[in-house]
Amino acid sequence: MIKIGIIDDEILARKVLEDYCSKIDNFELVLSTGNPLEFINFTQQNDVDLIFLDIEMPELNGMEVLRSMVNPPKVILTTAYSEYALESYDYGVVDYLLKPVKIERFLKAINKVSASKIVEAKKHIKNEELQIKHDGMSVNIPFKSIQYIQSFGNYLKIFTDSRMYLISETLINITTLLSENFQRTHKSYIINLERVTKATRTYLLIEHKKVPLSITYKVIVSEKLEVLAKL
Repeated sequence: MIKIGIIDDEILARKVLEDYCSKIDNFELVLSTGNPLEFINFTQQNDVDLIFLDIEMPELNGMEVLRSMVNPPKVILTTAYSEYALESYDYGVVDYLLKPVKIERFLKAINKVSASKIVEAKKHIKNEELQIKHDGMSVNIPFKSIQYIQSFGNYLKIFTDSRMYLISETLINITTLLSENFQRTHKSYIINLERVTKATRTYLLIEHKKVPLSITYKVIVSEKLEVLAKL
């Protein structure tokens, strides 16, 4: 079964998608909400394979939700506004549905979602190591040893307990390889939440190093740190 989430502040829009999803045999609707923070909290304890995500929502819009997630599920965006389409594809979005969503267009979108790819991605995320290519060789870095990752032009700097690795990769692509304990904090940074020793309004402290915290990710980071502290 493919576990489905619907995040849309319009009740009627949610009802339409709920009805469409009920017609798909291998779909299991596990969450339907108008509150993006409820979705983010839900994913801390539950698996979601595919989400239908609205863009225009109060408090957090769909693009902010995407930017905040390190290991997002497959995403199909739903909105009445087409101007976000170009940016959305930077986040690996499967498809982009304009409201009101017609059943024919809905079916075309879900056909782009490969169940086998979802299963493969979930297995990959459960690994305890980040696999990278460094100086032409394969290197496995334990997640727990990674402090933070910084974007550096067309490269990434991966700061670990023992050294720094410089690799040719993007933040967006590497997020698919990280565990749920990693979180974007800034357009140029991803941190290991378990390594944070202090949090302020503008930065996070990791091993005496200040990692910037932008206003875009402040709420998400605070929520996740609170959840982690309770575990």
